Amino acid sequence: MKYQIFNPEKHDPEKIAQYVYEVDFRTFNLLFKTPEKAIKKISKNLKPSQTFLIILDDNENIIGILEYYMDNFPKDFTLKSLRLLIIDILDYFTLSDVKKGDLYIADIAIDKSLRGQGIGSKVIEETIEYAKENNMNRVTLDADFKNTQAKKLYEKLGFHQYNKKRVKIGSFERGMYNMELKLK
Repeated sequence: MKYQIFNPEKHDPEKIAQYVYEVDFRTFNLLFKTPEKAIKKISKNLKPSQTFLIILDDNENIIGILEYYMDNFPKDFTLKSLRLLIIDILDYFTLSDVKKGDLYIADIAIDKSLRGQGIGSKVIEETIEYAKENNMNRVTLDADFKNTQAKKLYEKLGFHQYNKKRVKIGSFERGMYNMELKLK
């Protein structure tokens, strides 16, 4: 398994957008009504970044994505669609607070056909090692209230819930367990 920085000329943006969509499909479906519309909009807004990685198997096949930030979220003021901006606002109110010395795992998605084989665990373990090598204080991530399997996986890997946040607008609710693994 290896990692590459996302490159829209090398990696299929629609395939990568599918992984991004899967991380937060409930919110995307609410705002875009269909997966196809959401994936199309996401693919048009994907940009190369040092912290947005494509996960490849030994045969160079794309098997997932990993997006992380160190210390703080980037300040991205580029113009994007109103619906994607709404997702950024919802993220602001529900995701982990990232502090100096943190490595935050923003998104991790593994191909559906490969789930349950330990690939996600291996990616998280390698990310934890990277954080240790870079002298970070903790690794943080979020588990959606409705994704109990992810929360159990993170707990198995040593993460603990340190906070819980939610946003409720009418009948729509989005909530996250903010989780951390202290390294120091």
